[in-house]
Amino acid sequence: MTEAVKTSTIAASVRNLWNSCRLDKLDINDSNTKEDELAARKQLSVNLSQTLRTRQLLINFSDGRPVLTLSEPLDIVNFPTSPRSRWPIECEIIGDIIQHIEWEPPEPEPFYQASGHEEEPMPVGEERGKVVYSNDPAIKHHYFTFSRFGGSTRPERISTSQIHTSDVTLEFESRFESGNLQKAIQVGIHDYELTLRTDMYTAKHTQWFYFRIRNTRAGVTYRFTITNLMKRRSLYSQGLKPLLYSERAAKENGVGWQRAGSGIRYYRNISQARDENSDSATLFSLTWTLQFPYDSDTCYLAHCYPYTYSRLQRYLQRISSNPTVMSFCKLRVLCQSLAGNAVYVMTITSRQANRLNTSSKKAVVVTARVHPGETNGSWVMEGFLDFLLGDSEDAQILRDNFVFKVVPMLNPDGVVVGNYRCSLAGRDLNRNYKTLLKDSFPCVWHTRDMVKRLMADTEVLLYCDFHGHNRKNNVFMYGCSSRGDASLTLKERVFPLMMSKNASNKFSFKSCKFRVEKNKEGTGRISMWKLGIRNSYTMEATFGGSTLDDRRGTHFSTQDLKSLGFNFCDTLLDFCDPDKTKVTHCLTELATMLGKKVRERTGKDVGTDQKVSVSELETSTGGSNSSDSDGLPVHLLQQLQNAEKKVKKKKKRLKSRRERNGLQPDGARSSARPKVLQRSSTSIEADLPQDNTDKQRKREKPVGGERRKQQLNTLIKKVELSSPTGNHGDASQGTLRKDCKHILENCSGSRCTSCLQRRASPHADTRAAASPHSGDAIVRGQWKCSSQLLHLSALLPLPPTFIPSAQHQRFPLRQSLSHSQVCRGLTSPFAAPGRCPPSLSTSMAPAVVPKNQPLTSFTSTNTSSRHRFRNRSCLQASSTSNTNLIKTKQ
Repeated sequence: MTEAVKTSTIAASVRNLWNSCRLDKLDINDSNTKEDELAARKQLSVNLSQTLRTRQLLINFSDGRPVLTLSEPLDIVNFPTSPRSRWPIECEIIGDIIQHIEWEPPEPEPFYQASGHEEEPMPVGEERGKVVYSNDPAIKHHYFTFSRFGGSTRPERISTSQIHTSDVTLEFESRFESGNLQKAIQVGIHDYELTLRTDMYTAKHTQWFYFRIRNTRAGVTYRFTITNLMKRRSLYSQGLKPLLYSERAAKENGVGWQRAGSGIRYYRNISQARDENSDSATLFSLTWTLQFPYDSDTCYLAHCYPYTYSRLQRYLQRISSNPTVMSFCKLRVLCQSLAGNAVYVMTITSRQANRLNTSSKKAVVVTARVHPGETNGSWVMEGFLDFLLGDSEDAQILRDNFVFKVVPMLNPDGVVVGNYRCSLAGRDLNRNYKTLLKDSFPCVWHTRDMVKRLMADTEVLLYCDFHGHNRKNNVFMYGCSSRGDASLTLKERVFPLMMSKNASNKFSFKSCKFRVEKNKEGTGRISMWKLGIRNSYTMEATFGGSTLDDRRGTHFSTQDLKSLGFNFCDTLLDFCDPDKTKVTHCLTELATMLGKKVRERTGKDVGTDQKVSVSELETSTGGSNSSDSDGLPVHLLQQLQNAEKKVKKKKKRLKSRRERNGLQPDGARSSARPKVLQRSSTSIEADLPQDNTDKQRKREKPVGGERRKQQLNTLIKKVELSSPTGNHGDASQGTLRKDCKHILENCSGSRCTSCLQRRASPHADTRAAASPHSGDAIVRGQWKCSSQLLHLSALLPLPPTFIPSAQHQRFPLRQSLSHSQVCRGLTSPFAAPGRCPPSLSTSMAPAVVPKNQPLTSFTSTNTSSRHRFRNRSCLQASSTSNTNLIKTKQ
């Protein structure tokens, strides 16, 4: 049944039911009983379900009229008892369940203060060190293929650290969710060089680290040096400290993640600093010293507070088990990632008695964790959800006035495997929001499609994507402003300015940028802005801390990051307050700031009628460069490369000369040898072409490839050449019989060749045009015959009007070739050892000999010379520039 038929059927059914409802309503009015009215409506729903054979359509009544609506889908989000995630089939996973407690330090943790005497250890490598841990996955393909729960099906491999353990050697492990450590090399008793794994199926993006250490010793100073970082600048140069988690401290004292380390130094590798011309990627090192608090403890080191996919599942499971929260929050699966992990979407809004009123609300879209290594974005998201799902009055106001669409983790695959920036497609998802490859980038494709469908129903007031930043402190936003009227541009800056006022000791408005750069058009921020969402932002939370007000010089904790989610909700309330006093105040302040910036840059004041491109006054957004992660996904690139290889394999290999000769007929191969030319000259006369009848001309005309081969082979077999004597001049005249005398006497040099051409065959032009060598420098109109029959024409004088081409003028001819026509072709069968360049050859017309007259021809004294047949319909005899090119014998 087609869609049109289905639509007409539903419409007819609805009309019939509506007429029935009207009749029932009249009866109900007569009876005036509510019970009868409810029974009639119930019967109407039953009739609709039976007629349309579906339970997805429901009938609600508005002002006495039935309104069809879709029923709520069943709860399709089923969380397992213990959260599980799907891994690529190459990944080996340990069975340990890793969980950490939350802890807020009593005082903000300060930045590291560099002394200027920090060491810069030179990388030693495996040659001078001992590998104590290695986690190189056995990747069979350079792209993602399969996934399963728990990763590889092979038994758990014993790590190298367990093989080479001693009393003082640390045990490393990173084969757990979000872990990242590829190799550990012991270069001293307590010194270790660490290598991070790049994002899976790429050779880039090493910044995120998260691994476990066992067999610790208290009071011992250990040095760790990560040697393959790729960012030129880092917050480690501005006081950022790594994070340490001790299981014993968590169990005994309730202490969670805390900043630790001294002697912190971020620098370019010394070995590469000496080689400026190296083509390899520039690598940087991070080194620090550390003392563990307990002996034989299990500790973890990380770049930032870990937030795994399993933690998100546990958080959502706790929400879904709360009936109060689920009354205004719907949890669904937006799509499945490449590995099959669920991408969750939450719809948060107050339930209205009439669902039609819901579409009048404006929408707000919030996403996070498109970059898996930016875990601080997830902590901000959790704070945002805690506030929005709470029971405060402000949260209720937000739910009553807005519809929130929230995607808490856009890249679950990258989070699971411990990537820093990319998905399993080997590409940065935040550069592919415009993609059409739904199957390769399902997370961002479905997110953008969800926003487009949402915009068709209602206005989307604001979009924000939570990120983390590795090179700047504080929190700030990237927005979008079009070139044009500054008054319109300022409105897009109101929300960030309000955010800076609500979180003055964390959020820096001066760090906000609003440029729309071409290389960032694939980001979520610009993609949503081009869909029509004016307030489209990316909120960047630092990996470090704050440099503002009372929090200056201190790290952010998990509670600080969560508080940014609270501040975001507060700012949204101020931004949408019916009282526009705050908005007006912010616009005035922005206009003042704009005028000051214009005067600083241009030295002019901003006039009321002057249009200023505010975005041009700003520098670049300074985000990470993911240009090497743009383009097609890795698996599609691999398919293209495989297809190119197959095409190359199908290409025919050029055959050698011996193989080509082996494909020739026996007659053609035997004719290439001088010894077969041992017959009398009388046999030649019988086979020479006759010009007195058309019948004879038809015999000479080669019809078809096989007939042409047979005729040429027959002529070649019957040729018998004797050895004339004398010089070249005598040979050209004295070896002809008397009947050929009219050729030399009656024909001038300019007409000799044309005369011979007319006597050869009237079909010569046609055969020459069909020759594959007609494009070469060959005299057209010549009849192609055996090279033994071409010797006489080679010795005939050239026409006075003959002008050699540019190619021929490169090699000046000697006197012995003064009467030959030079062209590109094959080597002469009688070429002398002293050769001209091989591109120099002679194309000669056949000598026409009168019937019944013997002919004395020539042969070469060079026994190694041979005939070569590239096309037996077009034979060429080449000659060289040697004074003794043709030696004649008696």
